[in-house]
Amino acid sequence: MPSDPSIGHARRRAASLRHAATYAAIVLVAAAGCDDGPAGPGDKKRDPIDPELAAQGRQIFRHDDFGDAAFWTDTLRLHELVEQVDPRTALQLGLKVDADAVPPAVLQAVLADTSALSDPATTRALLALDAVVGLKATVEGERVARIGVTCALCHSTVDDAVAPGIGGRLDGWPNRDLAVGTIVSLTPGLPEELRSTYASWPAGWFDPRFNVDGISDPVLIPPAYGLDGVELETYTGEGPVSYWNNYVAVVEMHGRGSFSDPRLGIDIQVPEDQDLVKDKLLPLFHYQRTLAAPPPPAGSFSAEAAALGEELFEGAARCAECHQGSGLSGDELHAPARTGMDPAYARRSATGLYRATPLRGLWQHAPYFHDGSAATLADVVAHYDAHLNLGLTAEERARLVEYLGSL
Repeated sequence: MPSDPSIGHARRRAASLRHAATYAAIVLVAAAGCDDGPAGPGDKKRDPIDPELAAQGRQIFRHDDFGDAAFWTDTLRLHELVEQVDPRTALQLGLKVDADAVPPAVLQAVLADTSALSDPATTRALLALDAVVGLKATVEGERVARIGVTCALCHSTVDDAVAPGIGGRLDGWPNRDLAVGTIVSLTPGLPEELRSTYASWPAGWFDPRFNVDGISDPVLIPPAYGLDGVELETYTGEGPVSYWNNYVAVVEMHGRGSFSDPRLGIDIQVPEDQDLVKDKLLPLFHYQRTLAAPPPPAGSFSAEAAALGEELFEGAARCAECHQGSGLSGDELHAPARTGMDPAYARRSATGLYRATPLRGLWQHAPYFHDGSAATLADVVAHYDAHLNLGLTAEERARLVEYLGSL
């Protein structure tokens, strides 16, 4: 495949390879979507989920790179890095293996032979089977000829049913083990002056604005489940889910498509017959609506305390002022001062505001807030107790924690 002529379009944006390379870093939000930004197909109507479209969307979410292999291969030369990496190192970097994509006998043989886990040939074999979650590769003998990334790289993990990092897919779960910054920092095509920046990003973090404003201030990879009926899917609520999928696929993953948002000064255009993104937004939207938040593990919370905590949530703790509806989110944005959040990330967005985070599956994705500043749900409650001068007792705070952990 020839080099993609659209590389460097963002900001027209890329007067140098430095800017083009920056796009690669932000592959991470591909599934999670989020005022008055451009709407996507079907977002506002919330029509019933179409099973056929959802099935197409699952295939896209898991296996479609939107043509971004031109960037990851021809510019960053990720394939040169990957073909030298053994499975043990790949797992340490947070990459996951879909056990269902590997013949059982082959999987058992690999696990039984410790030398196989130290052999890059095993990585190439897994890529050839399309078993490395979020990577789409063409393998030719002992070399990886082409490689791209998919939505699943950052918004899927596995259940570790076979071994740590190896198991059945869990789509929509944030991959908080993924060291995407480290991976990008090691790619041969990245300019030297950017390596230390990417290498500084912790596993499970990314900066979806770095490719736009050049500021490195990464945020946590958010979950992409439990979003059906939620209108504001990103931390700063630029637009609905298909808006964000379009942004990520074109601006961050660097797929072959068009994206425009004057609020951000972004206008990337490709000929309509070359757009590999637009027609996939509706199926993606339907599939993402099927991704329910995972229920809390049995016995992980006190039902009695949670019921009392729900009363506080709806009343004295004032949580329901912002967290409403089936997703316990909201359709309005809030000034950072109202929530006591650091305004730095909001200032870099199109809205300058934060949305109310959907409160589903909270047990699964600690730490909390966009900046990870609350390590536990108890820290979340303590933050708002202090910021809003609620005057909650220790027992009330504990009840709220039990309720949040039950969602």
